[in-house]
Amino acid sequence: MDWKEFVKEATDPRKSKKKPEALKDLVVLDLSYGSFAGLFASSLLSEFGARVIKIEPPEGDIARKMAPYGLKINGTSIAYIVEGRNKYHITLNIEHSKGREILEELVKKADVLIETFPTGYLDELELGWDKLRLLNSRLVMCSIKTYGEKGYLAEEKQVPETLDYDVVDQARSGFAWCVGIPEEYEEFPEHTRVPTRMGNWMAHYAGGAMAAFVVMAALLFREMTGEGQHIDISPAEALMAMNNYALHYYHLTGRIIGRVANFEPAAYAYGYFQAKDGMVFIAGYADPNWQALCSIINRPDLVEKYPTLKDRTNPKNFIPMTREIEKFTKRYTREEILNIWLSYKGPGVTVAGEVLRPDETAKFDHWYERGALVKFKDKDYGEVLIQGLPAKMSETPPRLKWVCRPVGADNILVYKELLGYDQKYLEELKKEGVI
Repeated sequence: MDWKEFVKEATDPRKSKKKPEALKDLVVLDLSYGSFAGLFASSLLSEFGARVIKIEPPEGDIARKMAPYGLKINGTSIAYIVEGRNKYHITLNIEHSKGREILEELVKKADVLIETFPTGYLDELELGWDKLRLLNSRLVMCSIKTYGEKGYLAEEKQVPETLDYDVVDQARSGFAWCVGIPEEYEEFPEHTRVPTRMGNWMAHYAGGAMAAFVVMAALLFREMTGEGQHIDISPAEALMAMNNYALHYYHLTGRIIGRVANFEPAAYAYGYFQAKDGMVFIAGYADPNWQALCSIINRPDLVEKYPTLKDRTNPKNFIPMTREIEKFTKRYTREEILNIWLSYKGPGVTVAGEVLRPDETAKFDHWYERGALVKFKDKDYGEVLIQGLPAKMSETPPRLKWVCRPVGADNILVYKELLGYDQKYLEELKKEGVI
């Protein structure tokens, strides 16, 4: 068996159920509310085997209502269904005195607690870090919120006590300003030449990914020392960490990088171009690769007109160069362009490929073969298409066990197993509004 076949066989996601889980027996309490940052963080941990217990108020997490165009299945948004994967769902009213007592008992059994409430909210309920660490010295508690736990905006109540909103995170990170159509492109309507939020909840997902990573670092430290710790994560800061050069450019030059739409200020050609039936991406920005691109489209004059990378990254040249390249690409379909690029055998390297629409991505066989997309049949939500697992591992691969549960679906299972509550007592707690 050659190396490629060995790797493919060893990391086949369809065989993950037969292998051990890296985070087996780890108990995670997901106390996030209205935050996909918290949901995504616990989703990542659950994929690697952590026993994630999603704690919702009796009426359910408001995040269940966050649905594109109101699209829900059995009252739950498709976005929440995806991030409810692999989790046990219980209800608990922590504003009720008995609810707080029950949470404290759960904390004693837990390894990790994730929360996204406004700064100071848990302290007011006497459920803050200073209290919880005394109940469980090994606890890793991760707080996720726009302005974090510390700093004058968080500590001195300079902003309203609200939940952590993705749109605020994007705006505060400086990222949103860099996205969209440049102001100077007067051929576009004025209302389109404004800062544009990223189409998905990118700040929440950046914050959730950062939180999961840092939780793992804290757990590794705990293995060495036996000590838990408190983690303070701001999704705005997580997204800011991915803002690769806009802030540094301002620091060095005193100038702001304006919005550049689909153009890359550090490289050209490196972006999207119109084809006969959609869009293609094309890259060929270093001098020899630019020459290869121009050779393919039979435009040696463009090499002479834009000979250096400095010439090609002059913002004034982006539109003219694009129009010249699109004189070629608009004559062909995406598949034809791909074949033309693949047939090039000359010096230099240039690449091209199709820009897929969501419906085309959903039909792309390669993603299903790798387990990146999964059609999952669920008794509560029917057949659901969800993202699979990006990581492919030979020994302890992540896996998808189930999609979301209804509100409180696992109350009996979790409360009986962890705290020994019987069904009669749970019914009493429900009548009292505790669960």
